[in-house]
Amino acid sequence: MKTTVNGIGIPDTPLANAITELVRDTETPLLFNHSTRVYYWAALAGTRRGLKYDAELLYAGAMFHDMGLMPSHSSHHERFEVDGANVAKAFLLSRGIAEADVYTVWTAIALHTTPGIPRHMHPLVALVTAGVEMDVLGLAYDDYADAEREAVVRAYPRTEHFKEDIIDAFYNGIRHKPDTTFGNVKADVLADKDAHFHRGNFCSVIRGSAWKA
Repeated sequence: MKTTVNGIGIPDTPLANAITELVRDTETPLLFNHSTRVYYWAALAGTRRGLKYDAELLYAGAMFHDMGLMPSHSSHHERFEVDGANVAKAFLLSRGIAEADVYTVWTAIALHTTPGIPRHMHPLVALVTAGVEMDVLGLAYDDYADAEREAVVRAYPRTEHFKEDIIDAFYNGIRHKPDTTFGNVKADVLADKDAHFHRGNFCSVIRGSAWKA
């Protein structure tokens, strides 16, 4: 049974149902529940902020945002965010969603680990990031009522050690392509889990370029 929290629920449409089925069958329960919670946090934030958004597209952005962590959808050279965005793009285009809307969902997923930018963009882009930041980082935690948090987590539970479990999920999804973490927050994950990881350095790239000065 689908859960409704302060009027927010997963859209009961063929598109949303197909998204649920695909993500549930592809991701781990940890990531599936996380992604579903992200949708609720995002939608609740949108209502609270008075933002207009398409619930189906917001659901797509939330549910596909971590698909790039799965081996079946992980490329060798792209950021995992881009991999997930590409899965969403192919899925939505195959179902006749307008290219402009698909691009918005793609952007929301691709930028969800890039702090400080999404909140200035399209509401869908801003809200997917807001939902991720709430579930992973606890940002804006107190903006949600106790009853809202309890209802969402009761329906889509966090594991007993979710904080460490989600870090492990990030690590397992990106450790085979460490160069893709250059300049983004996932470099912190590799640094935390792998004592031999060496971060890329922006200043070193500048100084090592082919320019003489």
